[in-house]
Amino acid sequence: MNSASDMRSGKGSSDENFPVASWLVAPRHRRLILTFYDFARAADDVGDHPTLDAATKLAMLGQMERTLQGQDDTEPAALPLRLALAERGLSPRHGLDLLVAFKRDCTKNRYDDWAELMDYCRYSANPVGRFVLDVHGESEELWPVNDALCSALQIINHLQDCAEDYREIDRVYVPRDALAAEGLDVSALAAAQATPALRHCLSQLALRTDHLLDVSEAFAGRIRDSRLACEVAVIQRLARRLVGLLRDRDPLSERVHLSKSQMAATALGGVLDITVQRLFRPDRSLAGRITS
Repeated sequence: MNSASDMRSGKGSSDENFPVASWLVAPRHRRLILTFYDFARAADDVGDHPTLDAATKLAMLGQMERTLQGQDDTEPAALPLRLALAERGLSPRHGLDLLVAFKRDCTKNRYDDWAELMDYCRYSANPVGRFVLDVHGESEELWPVNDALCSALQIINHLQDCAEDYREIDRVYVPRDALAAEGLDVSALAAAQATPALRHCLSQLALRTDHLLDVSEAFAGRIRDSRLACEVAVIQRLARRLVGLLRDRDPLSERVHLSKSQMAATALGGVLDITVQRLFRPDRSLAGRITS
């Protein structure tokens, strides 16, 4: 059996909608976060591989799990993360949670409702933010707002790629009940252009995602590390922009992404907003904590 490392799609952190350990993050944390990203990317590539059968995918992900837990050293896609975590005295729990989601991707291609989708995000997205918080020594009290943001990012990605996921790997994250409410089923995603009913369905899901961003709005302001707060503020603002595009555009026939210049302008606005907020907040202990 080939290893997960052999299944890589070629995608990297620069291909993501949102920054991954950008220059805003302290250099001493960046390498570890990128190592975690590489692990997640490798596992995701296995789960999304278009030609592997479910049994082979599950076997590869199981091997990643065993290597991450220290049962063996045979999976090159997991060993660097295990060693990096040990060096920093961190638990593998967030990586193990991610594997729950990617294993689910091997056998589950449909989601009945929003609650099922959010449970998927609990394992596919939320552990990423929780890991970054742990790396920075932030409190677990931030997990609820982290989870709202990370789940929103995941659903944005699902809505952007809804047609591609259906065509290429027969996976649909758009909940069945949301489609049914508009008199549709998953076959509506095969069209070259969304019908008005599908547009309304996707717009309503984008609206629900915007409500998650309402919950996460306070996230950046509660982070003690100033550089991480800037990174989160940028991601929050980018997510708002993308949700707006999803409510106005058809992801089946239109590009629902920001240009590089739009991303740069949005990121600058996020940094300025959180910088001003921290300068004038009452709790001065949070205003000046910067790590290098």
